Amino acid sequence: MDRLFNNADSFAMVFDDAWKKLVHNSDFKALTTDEKIAKILDTSIEDHPFLLDSPKQALQVAQFRVRLLGLE
Repeated sequence: MDRLFNNADSFAMVFDDAWKKLVHNSDFKALTTDEKIAKILDTSIEDHPFLLDSPKQALQVAQFRVRLLGLE
């Protein structure tokens, strides 16, 4: 994604892309769902403006996306 916006929709799209990139990684598969979310937030998309400005809401959006899409 070329442009990042400071909103939940932009964050959700970037989070989904990061999840898809890691989902087939054996180390990633071995993690719990909470650890997977933390890994993405801490390493893959740590510079996203929504995560930087609203970390609690970003975590809630990430958890919702996992449940919504059945990513667990």
